[in-house]
Amino acid sequence: MKSLLLPLTLIFSFCNLYAQQEPNSGFSISGKLVDGDKNPVLFANVALYTAQDSTLTGGLASDENGLFKIPANTGKYYLKITYLTLDEKIVPDVNVVNSDLDLGVILLKSNSKVLEEVVVKGEKSQMELQLDKRVFNVGKDLSNIGSNASDILNNMPSVTVDVEGNVALRGSQNVRILIDGKQSGMVGLNPADALRQIPGDLIESIEIITNPSSRYDAEGEVGILNIVMKKNIRYGLNGSFTGTAGYPANFGGSFNINYRKEKVNLIASYGHMYREGPGSGTSRQEYNSADTSFVYEQKTNRNRRGYSNNFTVGMDYFLNKHNTLTGTLSYRKSQNSNNSKLEYSDFDFNNNLTRTVIRTEDESEPRTNIEAALSYRKTFEKNGQNLSFDAKYIISDETEASKYNETTAGELVGLGQRSYNTEDEKNWLFQLDYVHPIGKNGKLETGLKSSIRLLDNDFSVHQQNEQQNWEILTDFDNRLAYDEKIHAAYVMGSNQFGKVFIQGGLRGEYSDILTELKKTEEVNHRKYFNLFPSLHLSYKLEDAQTIQLSYSYRLSRPGFRDLLPFSSFSDSRVFRAGNPLLNPEFTHSFEAGHLLNAEKGSLLSSVYYRHRLGVVENITVVDSTGFTRITPVNLSTGDSYGMEFNLTYDPFNWWKWTANANIFRAINQGVYNDEILKSDTYTWNSRVSSRVTLFKNIDFQSSLNYRAPRKTTQGRDLSQYSIDLGFSRDILKGKGTVTASVRDLMNSRKQRRIVENAGYYSQSEFQWRARQFIVTFSYRLNRSKEKERSESRDDMSDEQ
Repeated sequence: MKSLLLPLTLIFSFCNLYAQQEPNSGFSISGKLVDGDKNPVLFANVALYTAQDSTLTGGLASDENGLFKIPANTGKYYLKITYLTLDEKIVPDVNVVNSDLDLGVILLKSNSKVLEEVVVKGEKSQMELQLDKRVFNVGKDLSNIGSNASDILNNMPSVTVDVEGNVALRGSQNVRILIDGKQSGMVGLNPADALRQIPGDLIESIEIITNPSSRYDAEGEVGILNIVMKKNIRYGLNGSFTGTAGYPANFGGSFNINYRKEKVNLIASYGHMYREGPGSGTSRQEYNSADTSFVYEQKTNRNRRGYSNNFTVGMDYFLNKHNTLTGTLSYRKSQNSNNSKLEYSDFDFNNNLTRTVIRTEDESEPRTNIEAALSYRKTFEKNGQNLSFDAKYIISDETEASKYNETTAGELVGLGQRSYNTEDEKNWLFQLDYVHPIGKNGKLETGLKSSIRLLDNDFSVHQQNEQQNWEILTDFDNRLAYDEKIHAAYVMGSNQFGKVFIQGGLRGEYSDILTELKKTEEVNHRKYFNLFPSLHLSYKLEDAQTIQLSYSYRLSRPGFRDLLPFSSFSDSRVFRAGNPLLNPEFTHSFEAGHLLNAEKGSLLSSVYYRHRLGVVENITVVDSTGFTRITPVNLSTGDSYGMEFNLTYDPFNWWKWTANANIFRAINQGVYNDEILKSDTYTWNSRVSSRVTLFKNIDFQSSLNYRAPRKTTQGRDLSQYSIDLGFSRDILKGKGTVTASVRDLMNSRKQRRIVENAGYYSQSEFQWRARQFIVTFSYRLNRSKEKERSESRDDMSDEQ
């Protein structure tokens, strides 16, 4: 802790010294800015020009009371005052004659024509490219409306979500998922299920960061997916309201409002969602060894249904034009009730049915998540210089309670079982960041971060004996304690030299991770320190073309579910379990990109290479009784080579095309139980979308998603495709929008998989959620459709 005090003290001391510097001038020009309702206009740009030759001699932003005071020498000047939604104001004949000049109250008027021009020109494109990330504005894609976070991620370029909800980027599930640039309990314990509980109407954009800089945590082999939630800071009362209805059952409503006046901005958002997700699947397992053989087929029918409530309140308090304090409180409550029926049909090798077994499950799954966050942001007179401090506390609890009943045709006595799985989590996060401009285009960034994560998981399985009494199955009874402490510091510098922009950084992370199975007294304590360098280069060939090169060194720590020895007991013949002895993966990532901007579109082309050490693979092992165990292990080393393309093309003002494709080769090889396991696969996935605008207020969109087959170390995944359609129309003079969409039109989004080992063959097909029909109505309060899209969000959310 003492080692952290010195850099903290130095940073604060430097900031205070710098803040005390004031420019020296003889006199001053002052005044107060107000709008048509006599409210002060905060942070408007006030520029001072000489009357003789219009030379800019000074300027600043109005303060929290609408006041400004510009240092000036004796002379003749004029003022130009600008603010986004108000008319530009020119104040002529500003003459300073040997004394300070007070201009009094200056009225800025709203002009609808100016506002319309700002609105039209300010509409965001679906993709925005920045130095180290791509930003996708989800509202531009009609198939995202009325959906959830999981569905939205599945529509992102190079992102895939399998039928179980696991998210992968460029073919790897080792991706870091953040909310507003920070670790969040909303996706902590079980990201696959948690993402389905976040209403898409509360999401502003998705940031894909494939080669993060040292500013970000080193966690995540293939990078970071940052979910940016909606947050408004416009003056007055404004917001949006959304209602959704769909089939299979999909009902929800949400609102996002803010009220801004003078020093205070109040925000509130709420989303309620009820969904049912019917799914089904089939599989066939064949096992043949010297002393035993078996064949069985399995049919599965599931329905996952439940509701979730997401509520957030917050306040921005603008102490003055340089200091802002923000506090937010988020609460999420969900309740899922899941039912499944599994039918096992046992055959001999002549394909004669020998036995039929039916197993049912009723599961109750309540979850609660509470987050409290406090942040402080300080800016300085020098443009680009800022200091920020963030603190967050997260508490989550989840309970999974299941009842199982298994019966065999022709037998009178069935099998009764039950399982309990409680997961409690606490997180503390502290983060300090400082940015200092150097010269015209240079910048130095540095920061500290500490996170503490405590997890407690108690699990057990009970079974009824012949006397119908409950007994604990000792092989499935334990308690896991997971304590994770990570402390980090980083430094990063950047500058521009002509057409070349360079950014380099170094991040150090100290990890202290304790995993303990309390009932069996198994302890695994790891402590390690790693340095993670990053480098980004950008070269502007000409106005329309840019080349980017980047490198980063990263790691992927095992997730909670990967360490948990108990996962689910719903399938009595297939058991998925974690591995408390897993080690982190380490990755060297290289990437080169070329951006071509044209009059009617753009093309971003990238090539990348990743070298991975300690790659985690799921290993399938089948015993002679037909019991299958799937467990993750640090199996292999891996190399991935790929090309990625993102194309936008607007042949006409009313017709917009977007397309993306990720083509890659993945090579993995390792040894498990003296057996060499390897895979070498060429595969690709892509999405093509077309949007047509008719009569200026009607949009029609169609999208095609395709995922090619790929080999794994124990088999292969087969191809998958789906088609989405969407239709929207603006009503109520642009304040409302009605959207109708269908996801997976052909009902073809199914996972098909083959596993092959010596003497074992398995083929399966599963569909997590059937075709969906959704109708959504959105209403905007005191804001137009395009204006809502054009507003930018304070960039205060980067995780570091």
